[in-house]
Amino acid sequence: MIYHLSLQAAGIIAGVLLVLISLPGLLKPNLASVAQKFPRSHVAGVFLLTICLVWTFWLVATIQMGEFSAFRRPLLIALPIGYGLVLRFVGEFLAVRALGILCLLAAEPLLDAAFLRYEPSRLLLTVFAYLLILAGLFWVAIPYLLRDQINWGTRSVFRWCCLHVIALIYGCVILTFAFTHY
Repeated sequence: MIYHLSLQAAGIIAGVLLVLISLPGLLKPNLASVAQKFPRSHVAGVFLLTICLVWTFWLVATIQMGEFSAFRRPLLIALPIGYGLVLRFVGEFLAVRALGILCLLAAEPLLDAAFLRYEPSRLLLTVFAYLLILAGLFWVAIPYLLRDQINWGTRSVFRWCCLHVIALIYGCVILTFAFTHY
């Protein structure tokens, strides 16, 4: 275990995150125009990529690497160099790619918390984690896909609100199970 999160803590974090993401979009449908600007936002890309760098640096510095521990120091040196190179040469859809990396990083603590637990409700977190993994893989490899998904979701106010209601309900269900069953 790397993160030492309980299933309850992971459920609270995931539920609060879903609620915090869905409430602003639900209460202010005009945020759709802000969402459409996100894929090409350089500031958001740098911010998210910096979070990914810090998280990955911490993981490489603290994780048990076994027989690969000789690679720890070169990786710790290569991470900031790669970060600088990505900022320099990857201008297109940097925010989307960084969000995809962040989704991949965020899925592991959720799966780790649900590992070897027998409650059927743990599957709420597991499904959410695998959705994050799937989205992260696609957004890193095919970054224009998020732009197309945002354009599809913002095509009408009804569709925008429905997507946020689904995320809000899913977040509330996870929070409910986190406080009552885990």
